[in-house]
Amino acid sequence: MTAESVVPEGAEQEIKTSETDLDELRSRLEGRLGERLGGASAPRVHNLTRPEHSGMSSISVLFDLDWTKDGAEQTAQLVARLAPEEDAYPVFPGYDLQRQFEVMTAVREHGGIAVPKVRWVETSAGPLGRPFLVMDRAEGVVPVDNPPYVFTGWLLDADDDTRRAVQSASVKVLADIHAIADPASKFPALVAPDGQSSLRRHFENECAYYEWTRREDGIRIPVLEKAFDWLEENWPAEPSADVLCWGDARIGNIMYRGTDVAAVLDWESAALAPRELDLGWFIFFHRMFQDIADQFSIPGLPGFLRRSDVVAEYERISGVEVRDLDFYLVYAALRHGIVMSQIMRRRVHFGEMEIPADPDHLVLHHAMLAQLIDDSYDWEK
Repeated sequence: MTAESVVPEGAEQEIKTSETDLDELRSRLEGRLGERLGGASAPRVHNLTRPEHSGMSSISVLFDLDWTKDGAEQTAQLVARLAPEEDAYPVFPGYDLQRQFEVMTAVREHGGIAVPKVRWVETSAGPLGRPFLVMDRAEGVVPVDNPPYVFTGWLLDADDDTRRAVQSASVKVLADIHAIADPASKFPALVAPDGQSSLRRHFENECAYYEWTRREDGIRIPVLEKAFDWLEENWPAEPSADVLCWGDARIGNIMYRGTDVAAVLDWESAALAPRELDLGWFIFFHRMFQDIADQFSIPGLPGFLRRSDVVAEYERISGVEVRDLDFYLVYAALRHGIVMSQIMRRRVHFGEMEIPADPDHLVLHHAMLAQLIDDSYDWEK
């Protein structure tokens, strides 16, 4: 059974992104990649475009590259990911592209995960005016965020069997990432210093991120601060063992070919942490979108990625029991709440909205988070 695509007014937002001049970028890319390739003839960068649904945490540009190696003509379809410009009011305080390069390379080598090959990373701002990395381009389709895929798109239009297959393939991606053996030795940059608990380190980084978002206006967001307190009061007694966590584990970061996973994207938030960190984010993110559909009285995808189904599927594939999930669901809602508050501040900065009278309204899903905190949220509705 397929659903009807409906995008109500207000479900899709116009969000200001970079005004990058593509012609200038093409010229700079040609110059820098020419140095990298070291060929006898200068490379040619062409078909340079911005994806329709490019994100805000970094900027993606698609391009084709032709060059000569050992007298033979070479060509590649590539993606450049660039850190935001300094005046773009960034969503996050930092963009460690070198770490992304190392994580993606190691996952590709050790995990058998469909991660695009990363060819080059440039950590200095010199060549393009900001750091960037270049990776192979994968082909496929992605469930988009804006407007959320619960309103329109190929996943909504698919039949139930197709969505079940997509769900199973997506949960398997999580299990496969978490199954990478001895992650501390394979991802040394992600190891917490001085024997600190990985979960505590992650939490303290989120506390610091929240304070960073307040650096200009000083606004405190009560629902987020209540969530911080709730998490301290409900800290897991024995968190599960650390695994490699993808960090931004959601279907919007998976590229599909049919019902198969063609590429696993966006590794900038990768961490060593309990597996439930990814599972909480994965379940929360879809349910947040489904709640938005409910608010607009639109069916959406209520039977897709249900909490109980995801947990059962994950435990079946991984052979590992999921623990303390309520904690990680609140943590996911808190983490995304901080991101949303910065995105809203960004919209205020660019004159797209006014600061709301109630600071909690800087968080899109503030009602959901409040219900999670007081244990009144209904996961089975």
